[in-house]
Amino acid sequence: MNYLRRRLSDSSFVANLPNGYMMDLQSGPRPTPPSSTSNPASPATERRTPPSLPPQVPASGSALGSAPALTPGGFLSSFSSVVKTAQLAQNAAAAAKASVAVAEAAAVAPAKPVIRKPKILLVIDDLHTDWAKYFRGKKLNGEYDIRVEQAEFSEINLASYMNTGCMIDMQAIRGGTKVVRSFKPDFVLIRQHAYSMTPGEDFRSLVIGLQYGGVASINSLLSIYNFCSKPWVFSHMVKLYHSLGPEKFPLNEQTFYPNHTQMVTTPTFPVVVKMGHAHAGIGKIKVENELDFQDITSVVALARTYATSEPYVLSKYDIRIQKIGNNYKAYMRTSISGNWKANTGSAMLEQIAMTDRYRLWVDSCAEMFGGLDICAVKAVHGKDGNDYIIEVMDSSMPLIGEHVEEDRQLITDLVIKKMCSVLLGINTPQPSAVKPQTTQPRRAQGGHRSGSGSPSQSAQGSPQRARSANTSPSQAFQPGPIPPPAATGPGSQKQPPQLNKSQSLTNTFTETLKGNATDDEAKAETIRSLRQSFASLFSD
Repeated sequence: MNYLRRRLSDSSFVANLPNGYMMDLQSGPRPTPPSSTSNPASPATERRTPPSLPPQVPASGSALGSAPALTPGGFLSSFSSVVKTAQLAQNAAAAAKASVAVAEAAAVAPAKPVIRKPKILLVIDDLHTDWAKYFRGKKLNGEYDIRVEQAEFSEINLASYMNTGCMIDMQAIRGGTKVVRSFKPDFVLIRQHAYSMTPGEDFRSLVIGLQYGGVASINSLLSIYNFCSKPWVFSHMVKLYHSLGPEKFPLNEQTFYPNHTQMVTTPTFPVVVKMGHAHAGIGKIKVENELDFQDITSVVALARTYATSEPYVLSKYDIRIQKIGNNYKAYMRTSISGNWKANTGSAMLEQIAMTDRYRLWVDSCAEMFGGLDICAVKAVHGKDGNDYIIEVMDSSMPLIGEHVEEDRQLITDLVIKKMCSVLLGINTPQPSAVKPQTTQPRRAQGGHRSGSGSPSQSAQGSPQRARSANTSPSQAFQPGPIPPPAATGPGSQKQPPQLNKSQSLTNTFTETLKGNATDDEAKAETIRSLRQSFASLFSD
């Protein structure tokens, strides 16, 4: 037995043994079948069994461990693992190739444009101007479309929330169909008066709601709310009057009465009494004497509002200086119908040269309430040769003259620049860094050029019509009287041909533009002649 143990410990001997025989040696000799007379547990049997032979565990690196027996199940599992590894490697190579192809295609193909949500612009204006037409095709910084929602103050309502902003509910009639929409505006252009004492025209609560919702606008909501009281605006013009002086800022004198009880008398007559807050000549009365003034006091008592009075200026014409962004224009309006209100009845409107004096007026008023993007100053040029500033208007001012389309386009560009600044953080050049633009009147047919001096506009001067769109105020001409028919020679009695009323009026107006006299009385005679011509034209 000891010999057998020594042989089994010899590795070379074990390696030459058959596989099955080694298994038999490790498990011991097979037992012989028991006979019927022998006991399985007999001492003979125990002597044949090797005493407590421990199983041989091959050490690592031995020949027995290096050549394990391969069963059919182990061979299949090893083969399947090799196949799976090859498949994983093949799939990884295909994925890498596909990713390279995608990267190359992305580098060659153009990037898909990002679709951005359009910005909503609420325009508060009447339907006479279709503002969507002016914003069509325009983008903010070339990225965001502009969706225009237009309505009047009376057609909208709103609710404002501290965290989510302002939500507009619009109910309007468009083409006979009722339109109901709800939207959240990103910007507002206000082209209507927010307040009037006319019943049903107090929309100050909507202005408060827009401010509560944090909506940016032109003009600013702060200025819109401040312009809901004309005496309040005039009080800020009084500050300009005291800071600039009466020579540079000739503000018309005005008296404020908080109620009718203080309307006892006025130092001079005639005066113009304005009751409350109204527009377009409403609530303005010309008072000739003290008795009429007391009658108006009783009307103010019934109206239960404040009132102002100011000296009546016997005017030759009205002056309006407007500013839209960085663009300036000046107009002169002369009444034809003879009404003391130049904005009532028939009137002649013409553009005049923009002067430094006019620019100072409008620039000073444009600094009110944190800045006015759109504003206009109204003044009266009296027959005494002096100018009197009477009012300033905000973004609700009406557009007049032959450059209305240009003014609307200027407002459109101004709104787009302001939206880019407020919504996208893209700052535009400051107005002080941009050269002001002044639109001068067009050249009149047959106009004569005046002297080469520089007739700067003074309080005693009258506005001059510019010679052309590129002419400075120092190159202007003035209208003169209608010249009499020229005779062909001494003693000649040749008469001009007979013309109908329309031809006579046309010739009168043409001759007016040809005149170059500077006498104010001659110009007044020209206006009277035009008035008579208009009256003659429509007399039949």
